[in-house]
Amino acid sequence: MRQRRLKNEINVVPYIDVMLVLLVIFMVTAPMMTTASIDVPSVGKAAQPPAEALQVNIRADQSLSLTLPGKSERSLSRSELSQMIIETQRKNPEQPVLIVGDKNVKYEAVLSVMDELQRKQVKRIGLLVQPTGK
Repeated sequence: MRQRRLKNEINVVPYIDVMLVLLVIFMVTAPMMTTASIDVPSVGKAAQPPAEALQVNIRADQSLSLTLPGKSERSLSRSELSQMIIETQRKNPEQPVLIVGDKNVKYEAVLSVMDELQRKQVKRIGLLVQPTGK
């Protein structure tokens, strides 16, 4: 009678089956998940913004305005805003642009303004934050 040899193999087929079932479950349930809104935190210690920076203000109704250094705030449309910033930066290309978003504005609106300015080759773009003490 022949002796049986032990095989040192692991059968991975059941593991693959379980993995595929889990993959299907996640694919079916992922679109049903609800997204949550994110409360952007305020910062404890913020750096002071540059004095000569242009400020793009985004209000809660997503209207835009531009504040030039030493001048008053001026309401503009999105295309006028880009043109005005480009014209102002022709004199000083390194002049920073700060985006000031209202607390109730969607973050998407802030990012769309930032994206548009980056596409217009504006070099120094920042976000103005509110210190927690205010």
